Amino acid sequence: MKKIVLLTLATAASASFAFAQNMDTAGYKNAHNKAESDYKAAKKQCNALKDNAQDICEEEAKVARAKAERDAVAQYRNTPKDLDKANRKLADAQYELAKERCDDMSGDAKDSCQNQARTSKANALASTGAGTTMGTTAGTNAAGTTGDGRTAVLVPNADRGTVANNAADVRDRTAAGAERLGDKTAAGAERLGEKTAAVAATAKDKTVEMAQAAKEKTSELAQTTRDKTADVAASPAVTDTMITAKVKADMAADKTAKAMDVHVETQKGVVMLSGFVASKAEADRAVELARGVKGVSDVKSSIQVKK
Repeated sequence: MKKIVLLTLATAASASFAFAQNMDTAGYKNAHNKAESDYKAAKKQCNALKDNAQDICEEEAKVARAKAERDAVAQYRNTPKDLDKANRKLADAQYELAKERCDDMSGDAKDSCQNQARTSKANALASTGAGTTMGTTAGTNAAGTTGDGRTAVLVPNADRGTVANNAADVRDRTAAGAERLGDKTAAGAERLGEKTAAVAATAKDKTVEMAQAAKEKTSELAQTTRDKTADVAASPAVTDTMITAKVKADMAADKTAKAMDVHVETQKGVVMLSGFVASKAEADRAVELARGVKGVSDVKSSIQVKK
């Protein structure tokens, strides 16, 4: 029983010693303060920019701060919890920067850019192994667990060179991913610009064609109006009385309609015929004569054939 107790105490003491080796409070504080100072200086320089360029500049400053903070944690506070938190902050900062670069886009290009940003974030978290320490054991490591129960490895000071190398490799992969995202974003923006220019050119051509067609149509209508106005001006006004007199005169002169007993009345150019005739042929002839008179717009007949 005493051996078990002694072994447990020895294991706990070894873990505490290894954890203490991983903590350098003064070194971390200095690195953290430098990261904050560099961030404030970089952000101040962004104030000279405008609109989305300023927003992108500020997001880039946040990414640089997150990288410096992650490196400080890896070097001076190499614990599973702290590394997991730092890696996630860096991934979030890179994601916000990528999203900001998508803001000037629209439509499919913007959707594609945002999807790539989300994918890059997921890949960054996966590649850094967020949730565990970065490094390898060297015999004096002590096993521990993270807050959510996952097994983690505490890396002593002797292995911090390995941690730094891993951190540099992560930075390289992150930079390569960001560069690929930038290239794809630029290509998408270029294709969008070309399509927009083509659509604008087509719309301009159609607008010119429509304007020309409208101009020609307006000219034709104006000419037609002038012609009709000239015709009206050249022709004397035809009154209802004149129409009635003309219809009666034509009937009187016509051999077929001479014997017809037809009453003629005109109202606003509409001739109304009534009375009795000997045959349908005479009734039709009366209508025909009335239609042939200038100024007649319509003929209404109520002529009846005698039986």
